[in-house]
Amino acid sequence: MKDDIKKLLGKDPDGLLTYEYLANHISEIDDVIDDIVENMINVDLSGQFVVSAARYLFAIDKEHYQPSISRLIAAGIEKDRERRYIGDLLTMWGTDYQEHVDEYLKKDDNFRRIYKRLYPTGI
Repeated sequence: MKDDIKKLLGKDPDGLLTYEYLANHISEIDDVIDDIVENMINVDLSGQFVVSAARYLFAIDKEHYQPSISRLIAAGIEKDRERRYIGDLLTMWGTDYQEHVDEYLKKDDNFRRIYKRLYPTGI
């Protein structure tokens, strides 16, 4: 099964095929999630699909997929140099994240990196 998935995803030019595979096969990806995440990180140059995948996995089961979510968030921060997509990640810390900025800045590296990228001089 892994080889078939790798062959299919090896044809993905930008991350969309990988994202679609993830979304369409969520109930059967646990044994290949690392391969899916790795492929998406490798082919998505803009960060669009890694950010979308992180948000999707978070919505499905944030505890179960936490290692993958964390990797996708970190990749999204690196890839989204124009800051088109990473702002959407902040809602993963809750709609009231701005009320807890100081707390999150101290304890969560991904939040800190996103926040500093979006608000380099603070709010």
